[in-house]
Amino acid sequence: MGKIMLVDGHSILNRAFYGLPLLSNAEGTHTNAVMGFLNIIFKLMDEEKPDGMVVAFDVSAPTFRHEMYKEYKGTRHAMPEELKEQVPVMKQVLTAMNIAVVEHAGYEADDIIGTLSCLFQALGEEVSIISGDRDLLQLATDAVKVRIPKTRATGTEIEDYFAKDVEARYGVTPAEFIDMKALMGDSSDNIPGVPGIGEKTASKIISEYHTIENAHDHVDEIKPKKASENLKNYYEQAQFSKVLATIKTDCELDFDPRDAVISDIMNSRSYELLKKLELNNILKRFDAAPAAEKEYIRAQGPVDATCLEKLCSEISGYDAAGIYTFDENGFAGMALYIEGKAPVYAVEGENGMDREAISGFAGKVISAAGCSCFMDLKNALHYFNGDVYDGNRAEVITSTDNEHLFDCSVAAYLLNPIKNAYSYDTVAMDFLGETVPSRSEWLGKDGLDKAYRDPDKHDKLENFLACSASVPVSARTVLTDRLSGTGMLGLFKNVEMPLVFVLYDMERFGIRANGDELEAYGRQLSGRIGELETGIYDLAGEKFNINSPKQLGVILFEKMNMPYGKKTKTGYSTSADVLEKLRGYDPIVGMILEYRQLTKLKSTYADGLAAFIDPADGRIRSRFHQTITATGRISSTDPNLQNIPVRVELGRLIRKVFVPEKGKVFVDADYSQIELRVLAAMAGDENLIQAYRDAQDIHTATASLVFHTPIDEVTPLQRRNAKAVNFGIVYGISSFGLSQDLSISRKEASEYIERYFETYPGVKKFLDEAVSSAKENGYSLTLYGRRRPIPELKDSNFMQRQFGERVAMNAPVQGTAADIIKIAMVNVSRRLKSEGLNSKLILQIHDELLIEADEAEKEKVEKLLKEEMENAATLKVPLVADVNSGKNWYELK
Repeated sequence: MGKIMLVDGHSILNRAFYGLPLLSNAEGTHTNAVMGFLNIIFKLMDEEKPDGMVVAFDVSAPTFRHEMYKEYKGTRHAMPEELKEQVPVMKQVLTAMNIAVVEHAGYEADDIIGTLSCLFQALGEEVSIISGDRDLLQLATDAVKVRIPKTRATGTEIEDYFAKDVEARYGVTPAEFIDMKALMGDSSDNIPGVPGIGEKTASKIISEYHTIENAHDHVDEIKPKKASENLKNYYEQAQFSKVLATIKTDCELDFDPRDAVISDIMNSRSYELLKKLELNNILKRFDAAPAAEKEYIRAQGPVDATCLEKLCSEISGYDAAGIYTFDENGFAGMALYIEGKAPVYAVEGENGMDREAISGFAGKVISAAGCSCFMDLKNALHYFNGDVYDGNRAEVITSTDNEHLFDCSVAAYLLNPIKNAYSYDTVAMDFLGETVPSRSEWLGKDGLDKAYRDPDKHDKLENFLACSASVPVSARTVLTDRLSGTGMLGLFKNVEMPLVFVLYDMERFGIRANGDELEAYGRQLSGRIGELETGIYDLAGEKFNINSPKQLGVILFEKMNMPYGKKTKTGYSTSADVLEKLRGYDPIVGMILEYRQLTKLKSTYADGLAAFIDPADGRIRSRFHQTITATGRISSTDPNLQNIPVRVELGRLIRKVFVPEKGKVFVDADYSQIELRVLAAMAGDENLIQAYRDAQDIHTATASLVFHTPIDEVTPLQRRNAKAVNFGIVYGISSFGLSQDLSISRKEASEYIERYFETYPGVKKFLDEAVSSAKENGYSLTLYGRRRPIPELKDSNFMQRQFGERVAMNAPVQGTAADIIKIAMVNVSRRLKSEGLNSKLILQIHDELLIEADEAEKEKVEKLLKEEMENAATLKVPLVADVNSGKNWYELK
């Protein structure tokens, strides 16, 4: 063969596990050790270019060393469950890659490697041993290299040892390394050695006398005296330790050297397994389409309009059709799949189809097919022109009580909301058990336009388009059955699917931004930032880079001698938490905190928003996402309009930039304390419920009960503290967290929480039951049946389990609140259309809805908005929505 790599399986897997943060795939299988192991092996393979490889593993059965010494390795901690579960997975991956795996009861992996090393040396092979265990240094020779990897987040570093390197590092030969270990012992393996002799003394003794036997013959000459005396007294133990430390090189193994030959590592089996494990970085080593032996469905095309027209006419009567629309760099078209027929894709000429053509064909498919399936329906709606969306097919497209439309990504999200993405390949893997190459595997970084114009990439383009159109059809039944089985089919049909159209409308309409007002806001921020800079420099007594944590740390903790100075490798920590603790020590701290806030406002909003204003109509069209957050909340990007600041006046002023069109007005409604109301309803706590029914100020009422104070005598401080507890309880706040929020001792905070639970025992019972239920089932539930998986509850790490418990307390409440606002959005949008109003729902900000209304419709819209938000759910406590109107967003608050 030539070159052989012998790998110490458990050792490398262990180092990989601790070298990388915990990772897991959609099924919850941990994968960080497997990924780290493969990264190390491939790095070494790229360097070594071996002809053969063997990975040796320990087995759980006792070895001959345990039979000699029952305490052998007795001090080792149990393997973490997250690592233990990856051992069989690692073996499965290696077997799929056709890499030889060897294990044998009674022997350790070291012994197997020692034996194979001698075997391959005898055959004239060049051997490299890969292990994180320095015990294997005894196997190094002039021809055998021991390579010790160190895995870090930044990459893998490797130390190489031939015989001469061992001697240079430890002062002993590889054979003498055994005697050195026999003297010094090994706490990890529980090899006793000789008490009082450490690595330096052991190295010195063996380098001079070469063996423990010869050292014992000259024991009176050994210095220091303590080492001499201990060797005399523990000589038999040293000899025994030498036997334990010696790697066996003559194991009886049923192994054929030809099995080590590396052949066809990147094959269909290994591809499918790595795809299932979601080790995407490793998948880059495959050539996309040929990686698996499966014959993928490939689209025929591009077809002309006549062919597409004919196919559309044949759709009627078919159960389902898959539609994928695209437009990249002005190259637009659509792919279509009908069950039982080959997929097709259509473009028209070099520049693709126009939107009207795409919309026309898509509309015909939707009208005729039993169900039209999409991977991302909201995105596809942007390709449908007004005639299709608002015209004679509007009822088909926007109906919420039929089976005409199905969004695979939304269905997959409901079933597993903690994934990062819901693309056709992940849906195929998770719900069909099929391994389908992703877009990047088919096309790399190429756009569809580039792939279309490159004849060598037509096959891959056609495969990608076929997958995009066919997977939604194939997955629909499985997803529907799973949703039904988990009790979420109603949530999907009645809330999430209608919401797709509401979010599409919001993206289509956008919100108008006044560019001149935005510039003025930027100037206002710049002025205040300049004032703060001057004030900070005056108080510091010098100019410095305020944005540099290193320079700021020197000013605060060295020059100004402030407390809480925690120095790290890069300097003092100047995080917001640290600065908040320092706020009362010097005015400079408050200025720095304000400076940071305002510079962020300027870069994110004053400067950042300008890039998103459409010059055609002055509107900003944010993208809204319903498959991102695990609890069901909607998020927005490009730009994130849900994160507009409200707590600081200069932050709130950004809302003046957002204005309605001429002749229109903003109408806004915000739920009052919806999460606390949901908590009261779900917990069924009579005291909390009664406070809301009596329309009391909930924070004052809580303060009165917790602090045993008449309600009209509650102080502002008591109310503030009660408010922190009220909201903190929803998020499973700890006594430590509350003490930080209120700047009180942990004891006081603990007493506050205890009093709170005494006041509202139903809340305590509800939270405890939420955690125990999540531990038993693995997920939390909202009032509407939405599931939130919480794998952290079974994590071996205490901090992760604590986090999981907080999630279990909060997810049912936050998720139910998210469900309610979604229901309100659907109902508000539906009524605006059904009543023929010209007003549009344009924005959702967590618990707040914003409508751009015709001035003539203002009162009707205010009434409609309040009704639909307050009647979106029937709870044991009333839902209250505060309605306001104004000529800009700022006036609404």
